[in-house]
Amino acid sequence: MAQALRPNTVGGLFATDGKPHPVQDTLLAVTLVLGLVAFVTGFFHHLHLLSSWTGLVGILTGAYGQWISETTRERFGLILGLGASGVGFFLGMAHGGLFGGVIS
Repeated sequence: MAQALRPNTVGGLFATDGKPHPVQDTLLAVTLVLGLVAFVTGFFHHLHLLSSWTGLVGILTGAYGQWISETTRERFGLILGLGASGVGFFLGMAHGGLFGGVIS
């Protein structure tokens, strides 16, 4: 019954290792902000340049953040930011693209 005496340190969605990760946290914040901007502006046809570019940059920062992330908390937030960036990017591409295509 030795396992009954040890605290469960593995559980929890937002578990951290107790160490600071400034680069990963910065990428997490940037990806979430870019994802939110891309997602919201993706629903407006005339903001397709903003949504497509912020979505693309959000996808790139989120992908790099996933590559170097060390905790579940970072990965969870990055996936949310990546999803929002992807939706915003694709909506921006559908509404005119990265370079201002003609909308009919």
